Amino acid sequence: VFTFESDPACDCYEEIILTYPGYKALLFHRIAHELNLLNLHIVARIISEEAHKQTGIDIHPGATLGAPICIDHGTGIVIGETTIIGDNVKIYQGVTLGGTGKEQGKRHPTIGNNVVLSPKSTVIGAVTLGDNVIVAPNSVVIKDVPANGVVSGIPATVIKVR
Repeated sequence: VFTFESDPACDCYEEIILTYPGYKALLFHRIAHELNLLNLHIVARIISEEAHKQTGIDIHPGATLGAPICIDHGTGIVIGETTIIGDNVKIYQGVTLGGTGKEQGKRHPTIGNNVVLSPKSTVIGAVTLGDNVIVAPNSVVIKDVPANGVVSGIPATVIKVR
């Protein structure tokens, strides 16, 4: 769920388990997601809302998350229902992975592997971020981003392809 190596400020695994809201939110999400897959939607949403109350991180039980994911300083993170997140993704505080409210079906982002979502970045709609993408702080992504891209701005544009 979370890698010890993801946070240089952490001294031990016990610290992650006992004090990290990102770890707790991901743990609750794994349970809620499985219940959601079993069509126990209300129970899944109750667990999701309890996690949100305890951590300040709102992950819809329908979202599909890879592993490991590092949620660092997670307050204010919102991850929508049809979001798909790949493996080895870092998500910082205030990130929104949301929909525009206009679409039916897949309406939230798809995030590739090894992506960094910097503080207060927003990815809106059924857009795809390729593998190894970095989204700069405070950026608003509304279009697909190719693999190895670095995006910045409002709206975000590719400023570099690594």
